[in-house]
Amino acid sequence: MELRQLRYFVTVVEEANFTRAAARLHLAQPGLSAQIRQLERELGQQLLDRGSRAVTPTEVGAAVLTHARAALAASERITATVDEFTGLLRGHVRVGCISGAASADFDIAAVLADFHDDHPQVGISLTEDTSERMLAAVRSGELDIALIGLSGAELGADIGVDVVLDTPVVAADGPSSAADGKGHAVIALTELRDHPLICLPRGTGIRGVFDRACAAAGFEPDIAFEAAAPPLLLRLAARGLGIAVVPALTAAEADAFGVRVRPIIEPELHGQLALAWRRDRPGSPAAKVLLGQLRIGLGSR
Repeated sequence: MELRQLRYFVTVVEEANFTRAAARLHLAQPGLSAQIRQLERELGQQLLDRGSRAVTPTEVGAAVLTHARAALAASERITATVDEFTGLLRGHVRVGCISGAASADFDIAAVLADFHDDHPQVGISLTEDTSERMLAAVRSGELDIALIGLSGAELGADIGVDVVLDTPVVAADGPSSAADGKGHAVIALTELRDHPLICLPRGTGIRGVFDRACAAAGFEPDIAFEAAAPPLLLRLAARGLGIAVVPALTAAEADAFGVRVRPIIEPELHGQLALAWRRDRPGSPAAKVLLGQLRIGLGSR
């Protein structure tokens, strides 16, 4: 019996599917199946029920699962202890980032480059996705660290969070828009009920904050356009296609895009960017060091 076989077994149970487990492990599906069957032969028991819809652990498999997870966790702790004792950083750190967050204000590239210079033996991968999917990837262990937008949903005790940006959410539209003929400097959330809106897609932090606020106010927003990049939302709004719901802009940015910007009130809405990681399982020394550098580099609050 080998640790990698236990890791394969645990992954198949978590995914309930050999194909998904093989993709997560970066293995060929036949090879993964062969390794599980070899483990079953060594133990003399069938560990998995291979149903047509889902793969589930047998009664014996469920009992083995607890010990397999404990063995893997112990192995990780042993490796981490030795690495911390010797000061050696190695392995691979997987980082996630929401689209558009890597900017002059959040120079993730610089932090990753500095980390690589200090620890060239550590591999780094960077993925862009929605906050919702990256949070799920952090929970499943597919990502070590993610820069996500918080939606206001309860994250649970298993997720650690450090907020790196807190910004008001504003409404932006063309200067000639009929949305507010009186030229008010602010706009109440309920006033957006009767206008076509231009928003970030579902799964993003600000969209989650906005949808939750609308639901609490008792209406469903009329989303006319969705796009992952705020600059595109602003260009659509400038052409009179609706009111864009976006993070706060400077006066210079508003002028550059040709939009009028008004804070949303009653209630005020805020978007937050945060670093997220698994709090309830020991991370690798490399992931811990990179998390610390990201906190410093991105200015966690």
